[in-house]
Amino acid sequence: MRSYENKEELKNEIKKTFEKYISEFDNIPEELKDKRLEEVDRTPAENLAYQVGWTTLVLKWEEDEKNGLKVKTPSDKFKWNQLGELYQWFTDTYAHKSLKELKEILTRNVEDIYLMIDKLSEEELFKPHMRKWADEATKTATWEVYKFIHVNTVAPFGTFRTKIRKWKKIVL
Repeated sequence: MRSYENKEELKNEIKKTFEKYISEFDNIPEELKDKRLEEVDRTPAENLAYQVGWTTLVLKWEEDEKNGLKVKTPSDKFKWNQLGELYQWFTDTYAHKSLKELKEILTRNVEDIYLMIDKLSEEELFKPHMRKWADEATKTATWEVYKFIHVNTVAPFGTFRTKIRKWKKIVL
């Protein structure tokens, strides 16, 4: 997994991958948002719903811990061995929205993640055992907060950009 020298490097990588990812949806007509293809596992709306779901969860984990609440990862309703059900929940919760709405929600979430990063100290972001939610999310590995941010922003923005580009190549 990629490591980062500091907050700015992490934020810059999120910004770069997010801008490339989100721009892929600019020329997809709204009426095709739910078009399913055999060759691609998600529709454009499902693709965005997945990103909205995970970024919302990252923000919720941090907010809940700051508010003294017990954080349940990945969510209050699902355990780590129920990711298929969680992904379906993301689809059910978000994919009915328009592409415009999904893009706006995701953009807001990414902006809130930048604010979250800004509020964290370098130590809180890059050292282990700085957040209970990060410690309790993994049973065997020690993950710093930045790793959760990376795997829910930079990494999927890249892989899901590839998926939406494949979808567009076939449909558009």
